[in-house]
This record gives sequence, structure tokens and C-alpha cells, in this order.
Amino acid sequence: MANRQSHNKPVLQLRAKHTLIFFLLENFRLGLRNLLLHRLRSLLTALGIIFGVAAVIIMVALGNGAKQQALRQLEQLGATNIVITAQRPPESSEASGRQSRVLRYGVTRVDLARLKLMPGLLSIVPMRDTERVVVVGDKRFNAVRAIGTTPQIFDVIRLQLARGEVFDQTHYDRAQPVAVLGSRAAEQMFPFSDPIGQTVTLGTPSTGTLQLTVIGVLEPTGLRADASNADIIQRDIDLDIYLPLNLAWNVFGDSNIRVMAGSTERKQIEISEVWLKSESVDRVETAASMTENILGIPERQDVGVKAPIEILRAAEQQERTFNFVMGGIAGISLLVGGIGIMNIMLATVTERTKEIGIRRALGAKQRHIILQFLIETTVIALAGGLIGIALGVGVATYLDTIVSAISWIIQQLGSSPIVGAPPAVVAAWSVAASCIVSVVIGIGFGLYPAVKAARMDPIEALRHE
Repeated sequence: MANRQSHNKPVLQLRAKHTLIFFLLENFRLGLRNLLLHRLRSLLTALGIIFGVAAVIIMVALGNGAKQQALRQLEQLGATNIVITAQRPPESSEASGRQSRVLRYGVTRVDLARLKLMPGLLSIVPMRDTERVVVVGDKRFNAVRAIGTTPQIFDVIRLQLARGEVFDQTHYDRAQPVAVLGSRAAEQMFPFSDPIGQTVTLGTPSTGTLQLTVIGVLEPTGLRADASNADIIQRDIDLDIYLPLNLAWNVFGDSNIRVMAGSTERKQIEISEVWLKSESVDRVETAASMTENILGIPERQDVGVKAPIEILRAAEQQERTFNFVMGGIAGISLLVGGIGIMNIMLATVTERTKEIGIRRALGAKQRHIILQFLIETTVIALAGGLIGIALGVGVATYLDTIVSAISWIIQQLGSSPIVGAPPAVVAAWSVAASCIVSVVIGIGFGLYPAVKAARMDPIEALRHE
């Protein structure tokens, strides 16, 4: 007898498990059927969940995209680098009214010598913008910048060679007239021929000229002056021409003369930019502070110090602010959605009072009624969550197209178009979290209506009209 009972026990447990699974599936099916019977009501009920989940996914995608963009820029610029740039000082009304004036600013050779004594640096790369017009044949290229620098610049900024070669220390020591072109500079100057071996002229006969032989072309970097790089890059790197710095000094000196209508301006700039490479990322911000102290910043205003790591810091700060604002909006939307679910389920309980009484009369327990209504609220919330996920992922994926369409419409209305779309990268965890949040909202806000339904007096429920 005992053996028969022990043999039947697993069978009974299996039957109970199958009964529970059948009960859950049946209630899930009933929940879907109720949704389809009242499509518009169900959609309106789930709108808060839909927009809340979509807002969360888009918010995370925008923050993630901004961070990824910052990381790409940081990888190119170098997380251990510090950039010193010449800053044109503000002019007084007296100085601006003179017919001839001299402006002296930027990093000097004395500054460079002092910076070389600073501990913890692996490289110091000075650069000098010659500010000379670039000529090929009889055509000028005003957007192209000729920059004198040292061979270490190609490693410090991670400029990758597309073809040819970069100038090395031998070229530099001999001050050979060679040049390495940025990708866009090569495309503009030599659109239909191979730049390698071609001749580029810097300057004009009145200011002195320099003939350079192109020995290399660089890969595109995409680095240019914009709001995202915290003023670290002040020009389009891909439009640069690099030549040995000592050659630029020997030929052009430190002066640039600019003749305007009725006045002459002479700029005295020894070094327009310096790149410092620190030993480690942990020492970058300390090294940047030391650099400012050596140069006498903030009392001195003709130079500025920036670190590419600030791009990531700014992106992280922007992401935190954006997440706080959008998180509040999404949270309010989800709260409203949850209240909407609770409201509609309370109305549903009233509508189905007699049904509840019949089920209780046929033997359904309170937990069965609670489970039934919880499943229905979860189905509504989960359906809203899935629609919100589809909406959020769709908007984030096709953000460029959406912004372009909106920009076109705005332009047709006579207003200024939107310039570009912010980067957006959908994070897998935000999709999974949205599903979980939807289920939690369904259970949380559906619990009170479910308990209220379960606590009804079966006799009073059966009498309900």
C-alpha cells in the first residue's frame, strides 16, 4: 500500500503541474481575447506604456550613441594626449583702429623648452600653421592648411597612411621639401591623378614660395572642428598638409603679414599648436594642470590647454543630464500608463462582476481570480511594452531618415532646416529592461483590481445586474 502511494505521488505532482500550466495558458488566451474584443480601449490603455518604453529606448540609444562617438574621437585623438593651441587675444578699440599693428601670441620656443622639462611625458610635438596659400598648377586651395610639424605627429594623433610614406627623422633633419597630404586635401588637389610625386606650392611670389614633393597620403580621420570635441580640433584634419617644421621655420620664419583695405596686420607666432603625450590616462588631467601652470594660465590668455579625455567627460556629463531629464519624462509616462491600466481593470471588474460570481460558485478560489486578472493586466502591459520597443528601436534606427524628413518639411515652410541627427545606438539591455518593466507595471498596477475582484462576495456578485 505504501509502495502504491509513493508510486502515485509523482503522477499526481505531474498532473498538478500540467493543470497549472493549462490554467495559465487558458487565462493568457482569455486575456488576449479580451484585448481583441476591445481593441481601441486596450490601445488607449497601453499608450502610456508604449510611449514610456519607447522614450526609454530612444533616450538610452542617444546617450549610448553620443558616448560611442566620443570614444571613437578619443581613440583617434589619443586618451593620453594634451593639446596646447594658440588663442588670438582680444583687440582693444585703439589697436583695431591702427593702420599697422603687430600681434604676438601662441606658444614660444621658450615655452616649448620649459614643457620639455615636465616629467611624465612621452612625446612633445610642436606644430606651426604656415598660413600660406596652397597652389597646384594655377589653382589655389584656400581651405587646405599647410602645417609644419615633427615626424612624431603621425603616431601621436594616430594618422594612418593610405599610400606612399610619411616623412621620418632623416627627412626632418635634412629639412627636405616633402609633404604628406590629408585625405580630403589629396582629393581636392588631385581628383584625377595620383598625388604621390606631384608638386605642391606654398605661398606667393610676394611672400615667398616653397615647392614641396608629395610623398604620402593619409587615411580619412573624420576629425574636424565641431561642438562635440570641446574646441580641441580647430580645423579639418583631413584638409591638412604636413611638412617638416624646421623647413617651415627656415623658409617662412615666425611672421605672417596680412594686408587689408587701409591696414596691415603682422602676426608673430612661433608655434601655433603643441601636442603632449602623457605616460598614462590616469596622469592626463594632472599633466594638463601642470601644463597650465608652466604656461601661466589663466593670467595668460594667448594659449589654451585642452585634453581629448575631456570629450569623454563632456559626453558622460551630457548623458547623465539627458538621462535624468528623459528618465523623468519616461517615468511619468509609465506611471500614467500604469494608472490607466489600473483604472480600466477596475472598470473591467465592475463589468464582469457576475462572471466572477459564477466562477466562484463553480469552485474557483480567490487566488484563481487574482491570477486571472493579473495575467490580463500583464498581457496589456506586455503588449504595450512590445509595441513601445518596436517604436523605440524603429525611431532610433532610422533617426537620420526621420530628421531629414522633418528638416525637409521645415525647409518647405520657410524656416532653417535641422543640421544633422544625433548619433543613436540601441542598447540590448534597454530592450530587455523594457520588457521586465512592462511586466512589473502590469503586475504592480493590476494587483489592487485583482484583489478587489477576488474579495467579492460570490452571492452578491451573482445578484449583480
